[in-house]
Formats: sequence, C-alpha cells, structure tokens
Amino acid sequence: MTKSEVTPYNDVDTKREQVESMFDNIAPYYDLLNRVLSLGIDKRWRTKAINRLKDLESPKILDVATGTCDVALEMAKKLNKPNIIGLDISANMLEVGQKKIDKAGFSDIISLTQGESENLPFEDNTFDGITVAFGVRNFADLKKGLAEMKRVLKPDGQLVVLEFSKPTMFPFKQGFNFYFKNILPRIGKLTSKDPKAYQYLYESVQAFPDGDDFIDVLNSLNYKNSTCTALTVGICSIYHSKK
Repeated sequence: MTKSEVTPYNDVDTKREQVESMFDNIAPYYDLLNRVLSLGIDKRWRTKAINRLKDLESPKILDVATGTCDVALEMAKKLNKPNIIGLDISANMLEVGQKKIDKAGFSDIISLTQGESENLPFEDNTFDGITVAFGVRNFADLKKGLAEMKRVLKPDGQLVVLEFSKPTMFPFKQGFNFYFKNILPRIGKLTSKDPKAYQYLYESVQAFPDGDDFIDVLNSLNYKNSTCTALTVGICSIYHSKK
C-alpha cells in the first residue's frame, strides 16, 4: 500500500467512503477521546490556530472537516463577528456538532453542511478564511482538496491548517511513535469499539507530507506566503497560507 492509499479499513470502498464510515462510527466518543488521548493539549493547539485569523473583521469562514465543531465554536467565541460554515463528510459528526452549537447558543453564527473537501458546494471567492483541523490527512485527494479550498477563498484569503506531524527530536520521536502505534489503538478499542480508526490515525500521520513537504504542496498550488509553525516538540503543526 502506498502512502497515498492509507485507509481506515481494508475493504473495497473508496478512501472517502471509509473515512465517512469511520467518523460515523466514532462520533459519539470523539470529543472524549480527543481530550483523553491528547491530555487536553488539542484545545490549546486549536486556539493557536484560530488566533491566525483574529485580525479579520466580520469574516466569512469555512471550517472544513469540522467534525464535532470544536474549531467552529471556538472561532465563534474569539473572532470578531464571524459568519461560520462548518463542512464535514460525516453526518453523525455533524449531528453531535449541531447539538453543541445549539447548547452554546451559536446557531445564528454557525451553520453546518455535509460535503467533501474535493468538491466544495460554494462559489469562487466566497470566504475570507478557511480552517482545517486534523482533517487534511483524511482527504481522498490532498491536492484536489487544497485546490478547491483555494478556489473558494477570496483573493488574499487565508488558509489555516492544523495537523499532526512527526517529531524528530529524541526521545519525543520514539515516545510519539510508541504511543500512537501501540497505546492509542488499545484505548480506542476499549472506548469507541473501533480500534482500526486509531490504528489508521497512526498510519495516516506517518503517510502525511508534513513540514516542508506540505509547504511544497501548497507552493505547487500557488498559495502565497506559506509558513509552518511546529507545536509541542513537533507533534502538531500550524500551516498558514494566503490565496
């Protein structure tokens, strides 16, 4: 199996179909697992990513792979009068997210739609900013998804990607690999009843072109001023670009 072919399950469905099925399966447990497995650090990572957009005035934002809407909800709190659309391929994840939006009282700020990154249901030059948190490595076609996001960004619109990366510093590299490869799938099996989803997490992180390699992908699509900021000894990275 090549890096581009890493999928959650070994079946005949496409990667898009498998990813949709995986997130539908784990949706009820997703938030709890995120907090437990990251020791709560993921909340700080999201805040740092969102801060890249804090200077925008009344922005229209698309949150791709919005999942259970953690990023969308945080943007509703922190950005200046935003209009946010959250998009995800998993109906079950969106259902969980909608309940959180209603409970927080942000239904007038955040709307949700089911769709895929490679075929965004929006007009050209629609959004001031686009965010993707822990979602780009799940794209069935990375370049196509990134190109679609560029299409719907306004000129000089900003793309902020938050994604796992591979630490290189000893002993964090070894500890990261052991935890993600051996411990995390066991916790996933006990909690979500879908151990393959968390085995896929490790495999997809290993396959993802992180750091300078991801910057090269962005540059190949003519994104401008692309930067990579490593977080927590390189476990996660923020990528920031403009159209």
